[in-house]
Amino acid sequence: MRIKVLAVGKKMPGWVQAGWAEYHKRLPKEVKLALIEIAPGNRGKSSSAATAMKEEAARISAAIEPTDTVIALDVKGRNWSTEQLAENIASWQMDGLQIALLIGGPDGIAPELLAQAKQRWSFSNLTLPHPLVRVVLVEQIYRAFSLLNNHPYHK
Repeated sequence: MRIKVLAVGKKMPGWVQAGWAEYHKRLPKEVKLALIEIAPGNRGKSSSAATAMKEEAARISAAIEPTDTVIALDVKGRNWSTEQLAENIASWQMDGLQIALLIGGPDGIAPELLAQAKQRWSFSNLTLPHPLVRVVLVEQIYRAFSLLNNHPYHK
């Protein structure tokens, strides 16, 4: 199974890189999880958040392949338990889907990308820093695979 995480933001702090690396190495060999960092849009006095989101959307769109099933991480999405994530992963595997998980920038994901998403997934109603989302995401993917493989980590 191939899962791509398309995340706006580059040059993450060391703890983010270490957290990602730790859970990434624990994944089963048959899971191909890739992190693709997307350059953030220009945010400054002379540009708007909407313009920055459009720049990010163009960069994200360029990284989405026609065969990818897009899942957007969005605060207005549905909350999934770890068990529900595991069920979704099992379903995606059975259907032979290649997944692209989208993590937006500081202003979220552009509406045109949200419209393209097959599903919207919300971690929480809390506002989480985007670097932390990466670590929680890879840990939850690992935990879901642990659950699917009856590994004791989930307990």
